[in-house]
Amino acid sequence: MATSFKFQDFFVSLDRLGFVDVLLPFLLIFTVLFAVLEKTKIMGDTKKNMNLAIALILSLLTVIPHATGNYPAGYDPVEIINKALPSVSLVVVAVIALMILIGVFAHDKIFLGLTAPGLVAIFSISTLVYIFGSAAGWWANGFVNWLESVFGSDVLAVVIMVLVFGIIVAYVTSDPAKEFELFKGLQTNINNLFGGGKK
Repeated sequence: MATSFKFQDFFVSLDRLGFVDVLLPFLLIFTVLFAVLEKTKIMGDTKKNMNLAIALILSLLTVIPHATGNYPAGYDPVEIINKALPSVSLVVVAVIALMILIGVFAHDKIFLGLTAPGLVAIFSISTLVYIFGSAAGWWANGFVNWLESVFGSDVLAVVIMVLVFGIIVAYVTSDPAKEFELFKGLQTNINNLFGGGKK
């Protein structure tokens, strides 16, 4: 009896072959490393073959210990990547949607010397640090409990409320035409990081 083709079965077969666990992480790490080496020109302007070889070697050195199970628990970069990437993808989609809204309604709004895209960049970086930290288990060792033991749960809650309230008040009362010198360098660095700086 013939069975109909299902994409689920196809992807299950790829997963069993190590496509998700080995091949995709290898391709991702290799692509990122090669792009960084090509962009930064660390090995020189005409060293594409060397950049290719370095990216390949480092990618294999990262993925092979994972495939053979030689990484200690909690230190496997491939597992961290596989756990973090779904959340990172969600953050990317949310940031793109937010940037579209900012471009329509608030692209020239300035708060604490930063434009709205700069604030989104800071929020995105902080979120990515939290996501990868969670995937690596950095926050699983009682970080919140430690804060509560030092400051107390009530004090910590009050501090958070005061900070949120202060940020809201500062945003409402801020002057859109005013930039603080303290944050100008940070804004410039963020714009350069995301390709928005002047050349």
